[in-house]
Amino acid sequence: MKPRKIPLRRCSGCGESRPKRELVRVVRAQDGTVSLDLTGKKPGRGAYVCPSAACLAKARRAKRIERALEVSIPEALYNAMADEIARAESERAAAGQGEVDAG
Repeated sequence: MKPRKIPLRRCSGCGESRPKRELVRVVRAQDGTVSLDLTGKKPGRGAYVCPSAACLAKARRAKRIERALEVSIPEALYNAMADEIARAESERAAAGQGEVDAG
């Protein structure tokens, strides 16, 4: 049986290519609103970033997400994205500790 192809995407922060499911998608909807897409299924133009605050900060400094989405992103939205990524990081760390304790 032929192995399934894993789609790769490039992080806007560090520039590393990783499997699409490991990255967080930032989406610009048709009405121009920009939001964080943790599921990867929202409709619209997307840019990808690693689920780490450092990569988001790099992409923010270089305005790579703004260029990819062709829209200016307000400071408040960047802060909201950073908060959501930090929450996802802490949930992932808590889930990882549970796996280690169970094993």
